[in-house]
Amino acid sequence: METAELIRVLDREGRSLAEAADAAGPDAKVPTCPGWQVRDLLRHTGMVHRWATAFVAEGHTSYRPDGGLPALDGAELSAWFRAGHGRLVEVLTAAPSDVRCWTFLPAPSPLAFWARRQAHETTVHRADAESARGGRPGPPDADFAVDGIEELLLNLHGRARSRVRTDVPHVLRVRASDTGTTWTVRLSERPPEVERGEVGAADGEFAGTAAELYFALWNRRPVPHVSGDASLVALWRENSAVTWS
Repeated sequence: METAELIRVLDREGRSLAEAADAAGPDAKVPTCPGWQVRDLLRHTGMVHRWATAFVAEGHTSYRPDGGLPALDGAELSAWFRAGHGRLVEVLTAAPSDVRCWTFLPAPSPLAFWARRQAHETTVHRADAESARGGRPGPPDADFAVDGIEELLLNLHGRARSRVRTDVPHVLRVRASDTGTTWTVRLSERPPEVERGEVGAADGEFAGTAAELYFALWNRRPVPHVSGDASLVALWRENSAVTWS
């Protein structure tokens, strides 16, 4: 997706997150993030937004730790979150296309990386806020969902820190029914190896619309349709969480 479009998604999703969080209230539990209340969700996502902003705005070319979680709550926390999200959108919008700063996943440019990563980070946590408010989270657009599945499978789980591993090798197919997009995921004792397309035979398949799979692979909802080896669902759910630390 184009960087400008990813920034527009980030803007929209952050606003929706804040609205859902306000409606739910800071004490509301977040069903999709066991152990969290809405205040934890806002503190975490607001911290990540500020952390990302600093790399682009200040041009840091090496890793820097985040600023920690604030002790704010209630209306002050909501205002703090909105200000940080707004600042991130402003910085990404104004940044030159050739801005240089640290990143941690492959991307055409640092600006493209941060726009993409923060758009998906915010969308997933928007769904968390909506789950706290009650009801089913609204789906992302299909093209954006495909982009997010790509980032998760090929980039985030392409890293050495991925825990999606198994002593017995398996091949998992992921199929987006509405876009016709497929991925072949080879699971072993090493980090997953992912190829675009239907490559060879598979032991099991996860299928659904791109939006359904997007949330399922981020463990925000059940896998819509499973065929073949159903144990791959548990393998994914128990090992695929992407944690901050």
